[in-house]
Amino acid sequence: MSSLTTGSQVAITTVNQGKLRRIGLASFVAVLYAYCAGGPFGFEAMISTSGPGMALLFILVIPLLFSVPMALATAEMSSAMPVEGGFYRWTRAAFGDFWGFQCGWWNWTGTFLITGAYGVQLADTVARVLPVHNRFQHWVIAFAFIVLVGLLNFLGIRLVGMVTMVLLLLQMAPVAVFTYFGFTHAHFNPFHPWMPPDHPWREVYGVGLALGLWIYSGYEQLSTVIEEVEDPARNFPHGLAIVVPLAVISFFLPVAAALTAAGNWQKWQTGYMVTAARSVGGPWLQLAMFGAAAICAFILLDSTILSVTRIPFTMSEDGYLHHSLARLNARFGTPARAILLSVISSAVLAFWNLTQLIAIYAWLRAATSMLTLLSLWRLRLLAPGLKRQFVVPGGTVGMAAVVLIPISLFAWALINSDPSATKWGLAWLVVGPVAYLLLRTPNRLIRRRSEPGTEPQQ
Repeated sequence: MSSLTTGSQVAITTVNQGKLRRIGLASFVAVLYAYCAGGPFGFEAMISTSGPGMALLFILVIPLLFSVPMALATAEMSSAMPVEGGFYRWTRAAFGDFWGFQCGWWNWTGTFLITGAYGVQLADTVARVLPVHNRFQHWVIAFAFIVLVGLLNFLGIRLVGMVTMVLLLLQMAPVAVFTYFGFTHAHFNPFHPWMPPDHPWREVYGVGLALGLWIYSGYEQLSTVIEEVEDPARNFPHGLAIVVPLAVISFFLPVAAALTAAGNWQKWQTGYMVTAARSVGGPWLQLAMFGAAAICAFILLDSTILSVTRIPFTMSEDGYLHHSLARLNARFGTPARAILLSVISSAVLAFWNLTQLIAIYAWLRAATSMLTLLSLWRLRLLAPGLKRQFVVPGGTVGMAAVVLIPISLFAWALINSDPSATKWGLAWLVVGPVAYLLLRTPNRLIRRRSEPGTEPQQ
């Protein structure tokens, strides 16, 4: 067992340190890219809603205002506190038990929605080539993919990293060919028109910003597996520095190529990249891009399951959840029960449709990301002497920009979100304090009786 105590006097305890398997920088970069980007699929509606020019501008500018600040904050925190659980434990160290629990609970339970959504996306992909006659059959397909990914994660992070690297190479090959063919068959100005002439400005900016934040989010999320990365204080910042520009390039170039070759910006909806591939390179390229889109959904689901299952694992170590969730499988070094519980919960929610799941999840993601950013500021005040191998540049002004700009973007996106998503998102947030009151005391009593000495200091 090891612990790290900050100025908040909360000890961040890792009971299972040394039992976890580790991956190197290459595997970590693959998993991080899979989580934060996945590939140039799923955000095609940005083109028809915001217009080609504005959408391409969003793809280039949003990383500077959002991804880079989140990556800088995560890099500093991961170098200062390289502990399993990542942003959840950073928040707990900065703001104490209550807000630490909220960060972990909101992220864990909220991710049931997004893993369910990725299962739905994979089922939608299958439905394009195989007959799916009813909602139950659709759910069975989504359930099967979620279980498959859960099994892969049970077998260990090293296998997840290796499989992700192979799948990314298989995905990037047709995307690269598609991009080359698109630019060599240029017929249209990819930036024209700048905005749809008949769309209200709130829709142009609101939808584009929301989708842009969505495709560029998640740079703090893989911090939950930080003790499963070799030399995390060094490799985590390096991985972030690689993935942020890689995501921008892998989004911008294929989309610009498709607009240059195929045009038809008014018809762009989810899945249109596959449709555009047929006009660019024929049926063979369409089939290859279809496979790439399926891989995108699969690796998004795979990396998300990897990240989120470490939340109940570490919350259990800290005494918030039942201690059995902190047990590691002796052979594979994975939190098997935490994986099983997360997979079952995600599979149940796969009955909903993709849009509903993502819209509600945006509220939970925004809340936990805001807490992560505020933890950077709080721990600078509480623990100025904490060793940091990487520090956000620019002093106080730089840190303020890193914290405030992404929070402002989140606030804008949430204010302009769908009313139904707002209602359900706020309701989901309210469950957090209730769960804290119901779970904290009994589980800590169980922890104290069954595993003395593992209780975090207060």
